Amino acid sequence: MAFKKAAPQQARFKAGFYGKQGSGKTFTALLVAEGLAKRDGRRVAYVDTEHGTDFYAQDIRERGVHPNGFDFDAIYTRSIYDVIESIEQLDSAVHGVVVLDSITHIWEAAQAAYSGKRMANGGLPIQAWGPIKKPYKRLMALLLDGNFHAIICGREGVVMEEDDDGQTKVVGSKMKAEGETAYEPHLLIRMKPQYMPDGSQKISAFFEKDRSGILTNKTVVEPNYETFAPMLSYLGSGTQASMGDPDAIAAHDAERATAEEDKKRRESTAVFSQIKSAILAAKDADELRAAWLLLKGKKTMLGEEYSTQLEQLKDTKKTEIVASATGEV
Repeated sequence: MAFKKAAPQQARFKAGFYGKQGSGKTFTALLVAEGLAKRDGRRVAYVDTEHGTDFYAQDIRERGVHPNGFDFDAIYTRSIYDVIESIEQLDSAVHGVVVLDSITHIWEAAQAAYSGKRMANGGLPIQAWGPIKKPYKRLMALLLDGNFHAIICGREGVVMEEDDDGQTKVVGSKMKAEGETAYEPHLLIRMKPQYMPDGSQKISAFFEKDRSGILTNKTVVEPNYETFAPMLSYLGSGTQASMGDPDAIAAHDAERATAEEDKKRRESTAVFSQIKSAILAAKDADELRAAWLLLKGKKTMLGEEYSTQLEQLKDTKKTEIVASATGEV
């Protein structure tokens, strides 16, 4: 790959919302998804893992904000494979926005699907995480690389650390999902209640991360689609940039790694043969010393097996040269 001048290639909105139950994740995700869909003339595809959108799909005139029901298409599942299949079959010309709510349930379901041997305490062994994370990484790649806007909602978890006295304490909050999930989208928003001076409670959004730098560390009360307008204006109009299928990347790297190992093996074999020939051709101690100097700086490349063989060959040749010089047979 050759380096070339960097150019913006982000054409679709990718965001993560997390918070405690009732913090406004689903409602805010629907508001933003609705605005994005209207802007692009597409529909919203909603992955609902707990029927959390049921009341939002109908008109409720008593609802203070957006009393009319939201218009979207949905699937109801916690199966990671069902979600992957549905998103792979998605036509981005029809569905321009995908909302996954909640990624916490998908991550928990992916772990629960592990059928291998567990540790004595019921926990997952180290070897379990590879098979568990493989489909999850595939799902995240689909969401982040897809030519559609993606909103990932998740429950709020806590970050625990030990203090100097060895006591475990809560030091922060995080999205309750696979560890890297929250850092993948362009924006990460923590939803939480905002208590107003009159005692009322409203939804608020704290922007923990915004790669555009526009909203980072800001708190917005009652966020909606317009909240994100400044950042949206910097998205491109082309196809969303893609890092590629993780399985294909892994296969590519495995092929390259095998090729590199083959190359190193050929090189080390050639060097081994060169030094071996020089040792065998040595007629006296000086020539043997010169042949042995060819090994300098190459032991790591040759490896222990070849280095040991050359060491033994040198000692045998040295014995022969000494015997020849003293007339011994």
